[in-house]
Amino acid sequence: MFDNNIHTRIRYIFLITLLLFIFIIIRVFYIQVIDYKKLNNLAKSLWSRNLPIAADRGIIYDRNGVELANNITTTSLVLIPNQIKNKKEVSKSIAKILGVSYKEMYKHVSKKTSIERVHPEGRNLSYEVAEKIDKLKYDGVYLVKESKRNYPYKNLLSHVLGYVGIDNQGLSGLELTYDKYLTGETGAIKYLSDGKGNKLKLSEVYESPQDGMNIFLTIDLNIQQAIERELDNVVSKYTPDHALAVAMNPNTGEILGMSSRPNFDPNNYQKYDIETLNRNLPIWMTYEPGSTFKIITLASALEEKKVNLFEDKFNDPGAINVSGARLKCWKAGGHGSQTYLQVVENSCNLGVNTETYLNLKNY
Repeated sequence: MFDNNIHTRIRYIFLITLLLFIFIIIRVFYIQVIDYKKLNNLAKSLWSRNLPIAADRGIIYDRNGVELANNITTTSLVLIPNQIKNKKEVSKSIAKILGVSYKEMYKHVSKKTSIERVHPEGRNLSYEVAEKIDKLKYDGVYLVKESKRNYPYKNLLSHVLGYVGIDNQGLSGLELTYDKYLTGETGAIKYLSDGKGNKLKLSEVYESPQDGMNIFLTIDLNIQQAIERELDNVVSKYTPDHALAVAMNPNTGEILGMSSRPNFDPNNYQKYDIETLNRNLPIWMTYEPGSTFKIITLASALEEKKVNLFEDKFNDPGAINVSGARLKCWKAGGHGSQTYLQVVENSCNLGVNTETYLNLKNY
């Protein structure tokens, strides 16, 4: 009886041990085969680091392929604080080159982060400044490529094009409207580091950035330059509060040129007030067309065959009631009897009123 109990216990222990081994084998298989990619990515995220490489923003062209907004390649300063050995020396040297205080630079160097951008002092560095930093050869101090937006024609078409911020994000105009198309995808130089952030002597991986999409406008640079020149002449001669002009292809509705005053240089937008930056007057400002709209009214009446330009006549008494409103002619006493050609020549307010055309037989 005693031997039977021992044998039963041994069988149970053996069965439990066998089940444990089977569970372990299944678990190892799941980790190694099925869940491998997920765990591998989690592991890489712990010891891999990326130095960002900015993509070029898409170029904006006029209708003939002339660049209205392009990019300039610049350099920016990036720090890996854990790799910097002598933080005081590095802070002092870089602060002197960038022209900032030692205290401010030490904050960047000592920051508890994997990657630290020196912003804004370390952005868009000139070649001379970048070369001075590069010669220091400090561990943890990197210079990375960045793209700076450039407007070669400066103030030309400024409100239409808009401008971008220091991180190349669209802030106004077409730069803002089409920002998701113009913005590319950032690339990176990937390297491996240990738990303390020290760079391992292993091969680096380069992921190239993907540039943004280019945009072609209906704008014609030659027409735009003519508009800009004439607006400058108007401002110089008459010193108006505002001036604006639009050139359109009447057959297609394409805008060939558009500008207004005051305008600004999007390369240095920080120097201008917000009203100047954000008011594209041709599409923002309301303006009564006045007598210029009489041509539209007359054309509509002729198109609908409501009047004959040479034969039909209209008597202008100086004032009439139309749909409950009293309309007056600009000339006291009116123009009297006149053909509709004379109505246009005299810019007669009553003769070109739409309601007058539609109710011609009532007068």
